[in-house]
Amino acid sequence: MEFAAFATHAAEIEAEPADLEIVDLVTDLFEDAGDADDDLAILARFVQGRVFPAWDSTTLDIGPRSCYEAIARAAGQNVSAADVEDDLAEVGEIGAVAAGYEFGGQQGLGAFTGGGSANDLTVREVHETLVDLATAEGSGSQDRKVDLLFSLFNRCSSEEACYLARIVLSEMRIGVGEGTVRDAIAAAFDVPVDRVERALQVSNDYGRVAVVAREEGLEGLDALDLEIGRPVQAMLAQAGTVTDALESWEEAAVEWKYDGARVQLHYDGAETTVFSRNMENVTDALPEVVEFAAEHLEEPVILDGEVVAVDDAGDPLPFQEVLRRFRRKHDVAKAREDVAVEPVFFDCLHVAGEDLLDEPLVDRHARLESLLSDEGLSTLWLTDDTAKIEEIDADALESGHEGIMLKDPDSAYSPGRRGKHWLKRKPDVETLDLVVTGAEWGEGRRATFLGTFLLSVRDGDSFETIGKVATGITDERLAELTDRLEAHIRTEEGQTVELEPAVVFEVGYEEIQSSPTYSAGYALRFPRFLGVREDKGPEDAETLERVLELQGSQ
Repeated sequence: MEFAAFATHAAEIEAEPADLEIVDLVTDLFEDAGDADDDLAILARFVQGRVFPAWDSTTLDIGPRSCYEAIARAAGQNVSAADVEDDLAEVGEIGAVAAGYEFGGQQGLGAFTGGGSANDLTVREVHETLVDLATAEGSGSQDRKVDLLFSLFNRCSSEEACYLARIVLSEMRIGVGEGTVRDAIAAAFDVPVDRVERALQVSNDYGRVAVVAREEGLEGLDALDLEIGRPVQAMLAQAGTVTDALESWEEAAVEWKYDGARVQLHYDGAETTVFSRNMENVTDALPEVVEFAAEHLEEPVILDGEVVAVDDAGDPLPFQEVLRRFRRKHDVAKAREDVAVEPVFFDCLHVAGEDLLDEPLVDRHARLESLLSDEGLSTLWLTDDTAKIEEIDADALESGHEGIMLKDPDSAYSPGRRGKHWLKRKPDVETLDLVVTGAEWGEGRRATFLGTFLLSVRDGDSFETIGKVATGITDERLAELTDRLEAHIRTEEGQTVELEPAVVFEVGYEEIQSSPTYSAGYALRFPRFLGVREDKGPEDAETLERVLELQGSQ
């Protein structure tokens, strides 16, 4: 498919406000893909603003400023990256900015670095060039990335440039979510939605599922299974009470909630791979987990659990200590000496060729017990006694953990889903995971630091502001945060900067109040910075709907 045809489809989708009609338009896109497997798989990702499968942690690793430089070069000698930034500040959206330039006039060496001619840019060519861009490394790799991106923009029409820029910067935002693509696959290839949903859960690859649905139908979808080495999204919990749990299930499965970081362990019988909550490969950073698998596991498995930082006595350390290990890519041995970690597993998704996602929680945990005995195993209590649950909660807190989890004993494992079957109960539930979308430079001794941070919640494909936080941050941490966030600055005006949504803060608060000051319509009372959620991206942040629920329950 020509990239121009994809851009036309994307424009039609973006202009349609109704969800059902959007599904129909995405269905049309998939039906127009033709017989080329690669095109359909790519389209199923591009329409969501993805380049790679959801399970693949590969990134383009190109910042906004490099993208602006590529756009400027393709737009001509009279346009600079600063001009692109100025236009963005005025227009507010990179796709519209890119669409405002005339491309295709740059000739000579480097104009078509990615191959091809000045016309008829195809979806496959765009994808292959972006893959080349993502894999560029070593000396001069950033220049190479800009050259490759320039070569694409130089072949774009205005409409093509709009959606290319959005894909590159992960800002597609045309109203297409995962559910839309799921429903469109079902409609385009006449297969049941629930079977598409199940195939997506085990494969975590919308492109692959679309191709299988078209080529092999229902039989092919049902044949898709979990694959060791290919991570799936973690099942998630929502806040809840003991009363909620016992009224819903009569009996609750109770376990400690560890103050650690989520991991998914894949062991194929010889080699171990460890993935973070956002499916990043963190094997090298966590040799203790690899050693644990080598010592305790014999059969191929996929396990869900957490790694907890511990002191010399084996007592848990704060969550921030675990993150020091996750971020460490070099001199891991030294980091291990400074911060030791231990794995604790609470679920078994796959063992010896058998997928367990649809098995009840208690059965999955029994399989886990058969694999691990006691070491590295999270204890699961079954009870309908509120006094017993309070006792378990008190023991967890006394041991230095966050509290307890309450789970439906009969629940299946639903990758990526947050629902009523898993409830997290904490002594202090007044925290939100919020996206940083702006900041202000400090004053005095903090003049070189970003010191006040604008916080936002998700609302569909956009972000709405809900407050600012400046409390609870040391100078040392401000320096770290400034280094982290400077790469995501979109625009600056005086002391104020606008940031692309990229970093998630965990923020404590006392109350949610109605407020006309922020676009969400609400503000946090006494917000306090608790830490960076390294394991979460903007897509995992709290939603405005969730804020409304919390505000209504106060």
